[in-house]
Amino acid sequence: MGIELTVDSAVDAVAQAFVLARREAQVLSAYPGMAPNALAPAYAIQDRAIAIDGRKVIGWKVGRINPPLDGILGANRLAGPIFGDSVVDAIEGQVPDMPVFDGGFAAGEAELLLHVAPGFAGPVPSDDDGTRAILDDVRLGIEIASSPYPGINTDGPAVTVSDFGNNAGMVRGAELAGWRDVDLCAIVVRSEINGIEVGKATAATMLDGPYGAVRFLLGNLLERGFDVSQGLWISTGAITGVHEIALGQSFRAIFEGCGDVCCRVVAAQPR
Repeated sequence: MGIELTVDSAVDAVAQAFVLARREAQVLSAYPGMAPNALAPAYAIQDRAIAIDGRKVIGWKVGRINPPLDGILGANRLAGPIFGDSVVDAIEGQVPDMPVFDGGFAAGEAELLLHVAPGFAGPVPSDDDGTRAILDDVRLGIEIASSPYPGINTDGPAVTVSDFGNNAGMVRGAELAGWRDVDLCAIVVRSEINGIEVGKATAATMLDGPYGAVRFLLGNLLERGFDVSQGLWISTGAITGVHEIALGQSFRAIFEGCGDVCCRVVAAQPR
């Protein structure tokens, strides 16, 4: 009993610290407690922080865990919540401001955004056709990765998970026309910062692709006890990489032949 209380107390303290830092837009110069070295305690912190934060979660980001840590941690992807008030819709040509933590970590990522239709309750599909059948929308998008803790990525995936998976927002662009008949892994994607190309790739390099990210995420959430029946957005992973970005810079995700999405990063303010 005493050990359980100590663990719960430690989890709560870290979660409280991250939520407060994000609310107040304050930098954390050091990890606020004992950093997790496994995914179970990391998700325990994340789950507690979601409860403390109290905002509505409308979707989830998925990120990759690279070798050899995938073998050590027992997973090749990670997840973090996307809160409704951090999502901005942007049609082509619009450049919305997206807040990041000044002095913390900030990056832009070109991503495909897939929406699981309301009514899904399991089981998790086993293949791409089954996964496509539970979706009702696919958008071009950008994930804004940012944390008040500068070491969020360099300290490893468990630390990344513990602070909302390093998510700070999502730019939701236009619907991918005819997406049910499009090979998502064949779209050439380019990322630019202030007009300079910083990455180019396709989703074919991303494990089992965007549909695989959906399957991972649904399995992860069901295992953690989340209700997935109301519909949810999934930011399926950084196609061209995680591109660090500075205040005032613009990020553009170009999906060749399909459209683009843009934003500019600004300093987060207390909320």
